Amino acid sequence: MSKRKRGITGDAASKREAIRKRERRVVETEEERSCRLSTMAKRSQQRRVEETEEQRNSRLAVMGQRSQKRRAEETEEQRNSRLAIMAQRGQERRTEGTDEQRNSRLSAMLQHTRDVMKDMLLKDKITIRYKLFMQLELF
Repeated sequence: MSKRKRGITGDAASKREAIRKRERRVVETEEERSCRLSTMAKRSQQRRVEETEEQRNSRLAVMGQRSQKRRAEETEEQRNSRLAIMAQRGQERRTEGTDEQRNSRLSAMLQHTRDVMKDMLLKDKITIRYKLFMQLELF
């Protein structure tokens, strides 16, 4: 018969491991933290490189559902706070950016505006043509 490992198993073991990790993080230096986060980012980036199109779509769908659920559950105050933080980060990014980055961002915004306007005009043309066609049908 095989000898069974005695001790804590299952959920209790994973809870203890999580507690140990949290305790280690409390005392880690800024350099250690930076190194740990960098390693985590590299691993997840490598995972993304290796994933298939189907896995990518699944991952993005799950992320979308989670954020939708989170937003559905948040209060008006939390929503306002989240939007304020997003606006602040955008402002900081814009002030820290170079002229080249600024020009690139403005160019992208201009192109997006052109695309939206083109779509709107196309929809209007289709609507007008449809109305004209319907008028011709009446005669």
